[in-house]
Amino acid sequence: MQAGRWVEEPGRRMAPGGGFPWLCTPLVGCNREELAAELREIVPKRPDLLEWRADHFGDVGDVEAVIETAQAIRAAAPTIPLLFTMRSVVEGGQPVALDDEQIVALCAAVCAHAGIAWIDYEMRQPAERIAAVRAVAQTHGVRLLLSFHDFGRTPSVEAMTAKFFLAQERGADVAKIAVMPHSIDDVLALLTATRHASKVLTIPVAGMSMGALGALSRWMGWTCGSALVFVVGASSSAPGQVRIEDMREVLAKMQQTMQPPGVPYPKGSGR
Repeated sequence: MQAGRWVEEPGRRMAPGGGFPWLCTPLVGCNREELAAELREIVPKRPDLLEWRADHFGDVGDVEAVIETAQAIRAAAPTIPLLFTMRSVVEGGQPVALDDEQIVALCAAVCAHAGIAWIDYEMRQPAERIAAVRAVAQTHGVRLLLSFHDFGRTPSVEAMTAKFFLAQERGADVAKIAVMPHSIDDVLALLTATRHASKVLTIPVAGMSMGALGALSRWMGWTCGSALVFVVGASSSAPGQVRIEDMREVLAKMQQTMQPPGVPYPKGSGR
């Protein structure tokens, strides 16, 4: 499976490798031993993407240790593309002793030397920092996912749609939004923004509500054009994530039910 397949699909609603949506499992271990244990549990489940949440890693301030650990993850899961994420405290991540410029430098080093396929960077950052990460990612064939998270509320449909559009304007290969709902109306607002963006933008989008209410968006977000869903392979990285086994079962049932007579449905994620 080629990591770039996602971006090469002009229809935007097909995820890489032909699955729809792409299933991503997070790695949140704080050291090499914990990460290895997670990988032993996750790899046999064959997700479409692994996300390494490096903000959980105890040695994140040691660039060489980060690169070596990313390489070890790749060696343990050579057929699964790796997404490198340094989530900020502002957007739900763990506190790290790195400033914004040091994080940019770390992202550049990882893109250059770690063998990752994707990198997550927050779209709240100034345009010049996003441009710097985008430039080094492009140089090394790494795809850029620009993300926005609000753990307190769900913005308006217009505001969320604007975030999706901003990601494309800043050169993202994928735009991701995750927000916290306080009602089913909030979940529907997120799905509405995702649907609109998926129809208009030329890049894939991923939209999700978090928490118990937001689980609805994870089960059915793909029907509104969300090309990526985060699921639990070993550990959760955000509230409301569901087990990869459960997601595959529900996707298979939904896609079977929604398949038009005589029209083959795109092969689902169940490699």
